[in-house]
Amino acid sequence: MKAYVFPGQGAQFTGMGKDLYENSPLAKELFEKANEILGFRITDIMFEGTAEELKETKVTQPAVFLHSVILAKVSNIQPDMVAGHSLGEFSALVVNGTLSFEDGLKLVSQRAMAMQKACEIMPSTMAAVLNLEDKIVEDICASIDGVVVAANYNCPGQLVISGEYKAVELACEKMKEAGAKRALILPVGGAFHSPMMEPAREELAAAIEATTFSTPTCPVYQNVTANAVSDAVEIKKNLILQLTGAVKWTQSVQQMIADGATSFTEVGPGKVLVGLVNKINKEIETISL
Repeated sequence: MKAYVFPGQGAQFTGMGKDLYENSPLAKELFEKANEILGFRITDIMFEGTAEELKETKVTQPAVFLHSVILAKVSNIQPDMVAGHSLGEFSALVVNGTLSFEDGLKLVSQRAMAMQKACEIMPSTMAAVLNLEDKIVEDICASIDGVVVAANYNCPGQLVISGEYKAVELACEKMKEAGAKRALILPVGGAFHSPMMEPAREELAAAIEATTFSTPTCPVYQNVTANAVSDAVEIKKNLILQLTGAVKWTQSVQQMIADGATSFTEVGPGKVLVGLVNKINKEIETISL
């Protein structure tokens, strides 16, 4: 069975999507439709913009989404199961027919704006923790006075924590004392996938509730549950929980393999996810489009 996976924020690069635009009439049509929906020419920034311009949240998230979804449509992929890392879950939901292209893009744009606003409320950040067991990381987070939680279970021995700046700093010190190879503050705008995103979750929840979700053509393995979901109502509920919940990527990939996945294809910019899949299971076939 073929699993298709979709990257999140951080996979962007200057010039992304330009070859698609120039070589596929369908891609060109979809990119131009995206420019209309967003109200600015995101294609100009994607194709010709600087890395700094691409890093703006209102640009980054729609850009990664567009690259993934348009590449999937041009490639006419037929997945047996899908999953996306954080933002990538929205790409997965368009590819498996749960969301329309237009609705997916609108939600991603609203998500980006809501997250940006939430980041400005209080100093918050994320940190990568290497070579420490998940349970130890979780216990240290729980022992700290302040908001800090395990946010991204990327692969065994690579976990990202998220929360208030001071709490994350203190957690990093304790992780190193506990034997972490590294505990490094990341250059991100805020504490994604933590309770700090509650204002953004509330704002996005209203937009998600107002959007039509259809029955998917194949199951999606959602970040907050790591299980196969095919019910549109349940998909909607899990997507609302995603902004403040953890990205259970390791668990999702393991479950997909247990459910019969024989190959993983990453659709979109970069090769981060196939790298993580290889670390989760060295035997599985990985491809990047």
